[in-house]
Amino acid sequence: MLSVICILLVSFFPLIIVSLNLTLPHQHPYPEAVVQDVQRKVNESFSRRQLLDATINTQCQTGNPIDDCWRCDPNWSKNRQRLADCAIGFGQGAMGGKNGKYYVVSDSSDTDVVNPKPGTLRHAVIQDEPLWIIFSGDMYIILKHELIVNSYKTIDGRGAKVHITGNGCITLQYISNVIIHNIHIYNCRPSGNTDIRSTPTHVGHRGRSDGDGISIFNSRNIWIDHCALSHCTDGLIDAIMGSTGITISNSYFTHHDEVILLGHDDGYLPDSGMQVTIAFNHFGVGLVQRMPRCRRGYIHVVNNDFTEWQMYAIGGSANPTINSQGNRYTAPVDANAKEVTKRVDTDEGEWSDWNWRTEGDVMVNGAFFVPSGEGMSNQYAKASSMEPQSGAIIDQLTLNAGVFGAPRDNSISISYGGGTTTGATGSGGGGPTTNGENDFFGMMFGSATPQNLSTTTTILMSLLIILVLYITNNYGGQLSLQLLLLLLL
Repeated sequence: MLSVICILLVSFFPLIIVSLNLTLPHQHPYPEAVVQDVQRKVNESFSRRQLLDATINTQCQTGNPIDDCWRCDPNWSKNRQRLADCAIGFGQGAMGGKNGKYYVVSDSSDTDVVNPKPGTLRHAVIQDEPLWIIFSGDMYIILKHELIVNSYKTIDGRGAKVHITGNGCITLQYISNVIIHNIHIYNCRPSGNTDIRSTPTHVGHRGRSDGDGISIFNSRNIWIDHCALSHCTDGLIDAIMGSTGITISNSYFTHHDEVILLGHDDGYLPDSGMQVTIAFNHFGVGLVQRMPRCRRGYIHVVNNDFTEWQMYAIGGSANPTINSQGNRYTAPVDANAKEVTKRVDTDEGEWSDWNWRTEGDVMVNGAFFVPSGEGMSNQYAKASSMEPQSGAIIDQLTLNAGVFGAPRDNSISISYGGGTTTGATGSGGGGPTTNGENDFFGMMFGSATPQNLSTTTTILMSLLIILVLYITNNYGGQLSLQLLLLLLL
């Protein structure tokens, strides 16, 4: 029997080691390279704006590299898919529906979540092929249940006033390559315990959703740009359970408590590979905390305007890396809430070596950022020839944050959300894969189907425990201890 156990251990040992690897298969191996690429693009756009300042078009050449990439073309609406080439940061690999067909949403109804009507947004987002989804006119889409989006989709609200609200709101689960652009998302409420279609061939039972504005679950290559989010029951944006390769940019957040959550819980190790860029956003009136709140991972917070918080702006636990560059932090009047940062439920002796750094940030009204770990040294500035743009130019970089042409204070409100509920279950569709370009970012992000590391880890660790218990019962504790030492070394 011992020989059989040894054979099993030899067979499963590589799988056990792989399952215990805390990285994700699609995370970038050199996050600092992505940070420098963002800085380079901002510097290039702002330098170009300064050169053209005498004849500048106020609709373009703002110094914001995302907007300058497509808005200066007066015929942009004839080449909407150009937008897919304009992302920056960790979500730069998000293709959305690039090279796919255009799908025009002409019906704002959402009456059947199992057999959605052609022409509706729900019918568009569940399709298997890449689609660039646009809207025939202004729409208020009141969702019956959560909108489960398939891979390789762009939801492009440019040219129309598109509002998404109601039950569940937007769910990105086990998918990749989604772009959400120029959409109002608000008043999202929990719903579920029903069957919902996620692909043309799959209907699954969904548990009760949390009421997030956008829920990202074990997904990658996601770009959220120029959206306005407020008044949801749980988070405005949650990214959890091994999600990575995400950029949240040019968006406008207002009237909410727990704004952005990055990471499932402190004990979920795969989130160590989560990588998120938060750039050029405006965090406005009525916000309390979590801009973002991070568990593990590498979070680049660059050139955002934080105009209000009631508790803190950036929080974290379980040793996330926080790289804050060129932001403007305006503290509230409350003398007890001047600190930008908060280490959640963690003693200083534990967080003192966490890598949290501030560079080029502007502190207003007594705001202060508490750095830690390597972030307290100057090694990063010396290691990079790229300097982040200072928070002094925030007004220009965030000039158009939110939905284009919309009021800056999104006070569209029915009720203020609060509380959380247990998460949903089920899975979204797979979608096609891409051949991948032979360039740096193509190699960074890859295109394979994301795997559920949590399930794999649970199964293999359960097998290990069973083997150790068997040896303990049949061969004594000494041998089981030797086995554990062997596996851990």
